[in-house]
Amino acid sequence: MKNLVKALMAVAAAALLATGCAKSNNGAEIKIGGIFPLSGPVSVYGLECRRGIELAISEINSNGGVNGKQFKLLSEDDEGNESKSVSAYKKLTVQDNVDYIIGSLTSGCTKAVTDLAQADGIIQFAPAATRTDITDAGNNIFRACYTDPFQGQVGGKFAVENLGAKNAAILFDAGNDYSVGLTENFIKAFTAGNGTIIAKESYMTKDIDFNSQITKIKSANPDVIYLPDYYGTVALIAKQLRAQGVNTPIVGADGWDGLCADAGDEVIGGFYSNHYAADSDKEIVKNFVANFTKMYKSTPNSFAALGYDCVYLLKDAIIAAEENGEKATTDTVRAALESISGSYVTGELSFDEHHNPVKSAVMVEIVKKDNALTTVYKTTVNP
Repeated sequence: MKNLVKALMAVAAAALLATGCAKSNNGAEIKIGGIFPLSGPVSVYGLECRRGIELAISEINSNGGVNGKQFKLLSEDDEGNESKSVSAYKKLTVQDNVDYIIGSLTSGCTKAVTDLAQADGIIQFAPAATRTDITDAGNNIFRACYTDPFQGQVGGKFAVENLGAKNAAILFDAGNDYSVGLTENFIKAFTAGNGTIIAKESYMTKDIDFNSQITKIKSANPDVIYLPDYYGTVALIAKQLRAQGVNTPIVGADGWDGLCADAGDEVIGGFYSNHYAADSDKEIVKNFVANFTKMYKSTPNSFAALGYDCVYLLKDAIIAAEENGEKATTDTVRAALESISGSYVTGELSFDEHHNPVKSAVMVEIVKKDNALTTVYKTTVNP
């Protein structure tokens, strides 16, 4: 009898492998598993992304759901820690039996679970993980944000063409793939525009004193300084730059999102590449910002917008997959996502062959309005 059970289990396992471990949603609700840094040094990313997802789900469910089914979010806090991302993924997929995964937010934490999602036949959306290899795990992985090479090139091109910079200095985290990747691609774009890198200084993650590097940058007298890091570190660096009398314009990337709540006047006049501008005049953006502000009493940052878009992309794909009486499976939803082309909060979006979005980036400027720091749209950049 035991041998018969084992044989039957082996046949079932083989059948599952033959179908690519494809998951099918046949329940009364569609469960989304969210993995976010809801605490820790980049918690603003996770908290905002979850809010964006919650808003999208609220809107969709109040309008009848997806072909009569309601979205449900089950979220886990990974604290920005890769091992905890894996634990969160396993709980959501094994215990909670979610249909889709959105998260995590940083590249390392997202990458920690992509191989698992691919093997389990679960569509995973990376809202904000910009590292190039995120979608390399396989065809179940999609990215809602642009990549580091794209973003680094946007920063370099903006510095040359919009700021008129001829000479640039770079201060980056040599122990952070995000910071390193942005640096490399900023250099490519800046030098391609006939700019010159006259200072390139590094530090290590968790450093808090940057004065020796700033002294060297000050002596080089650059036209612009590129600071590709997360908002907490950028706030420290900006304060030390201004303390040394360095008032050169500073440029960064989407890791700056959250800086307005974490820094002072020293960051006014800074610019960074982002996924959307809250002050856009596009109707889809205005509606999103108005609804988010009504629900949460604050202006949504880009992580909220990206999370919001992930849910609407899933909605559109599931509806397309279930046309003509078909079921929403991993295979049908994947195919629908690959064919999507439409307007979302973070832009006119479609996916390339690597499941990376094809869309523009915006540059925003940090200003002070009504005694509070905020960002305003500066320009759109296509490398």
